[in-house]
Amino acid sequence: MTNQVDNSKRRFLTLATGAVGGVAVAGVAMPFVASFFPSERAKAAGAPVEVDISKLEPGQKINAEWRGKPVWVVNRTPEMLSNLSKIEGKLTDPKSEGSEQPEYCKNATRARKPEIWVALGVCTHLGCSPTFRPELAPADLGADWVGGFYCPCHGSKFDLAGRVYSGVPAPTNLVIPPHKYLNDQLLLVGEDQ
Repeated sequence: MTNQVDNSKRRFLTLATGAVGGVAVAGVAMPFVASFFPSERAKAAGAPVEVDISKLEPGQKINAEWRGKPVWVVNRTPEMLSNLSKIEGKLTDPKSEGSEQPEYCKNATRARKPEIWVALGVCTHLGCSPTFRPELAPADLGADWVGGFYCPCHGSKFDLAGRVYSGVPAPTNLVIPPHKYLNDQLLLVGEDQ
């Protein structure tokens, strides 16, 4: 007795097994491939942030967050702006030539608009967040202090344009992020085009 092999059934089983295996491989590969793309949370973390500056009083600082870092927005008074030129000899990089900033902030005030200053609130030494010290000549910072930012972690000092004083641990000026004004009340941090 000869057993006849049904080749059509064998072909069907081979194709069905291959199809099921292909679906299984695709099911396993999809999450792996999807892991190469940023999550919605990651996309949102790098997205530009709108900051309402309509209630920002002269001499006041407000905080925002962009890419997980604090962003400072300071409304500088005419006195604060005039004090910037008085201390240039005490600064490491008064012209901000070795610091990270957009082209439109490479000026004496390091800002698009002289009175509104925007910067990342992260010390360039080890990443602490300096404190806003707008007062003039406090006892703990010396008679020549004209206002700015003091990092309590290791003693770095920055002026009201984020320029670092000489002889402190911080190597460079505070970072100016890309930003633009949507109108007189809204600032967009993270985008400048």
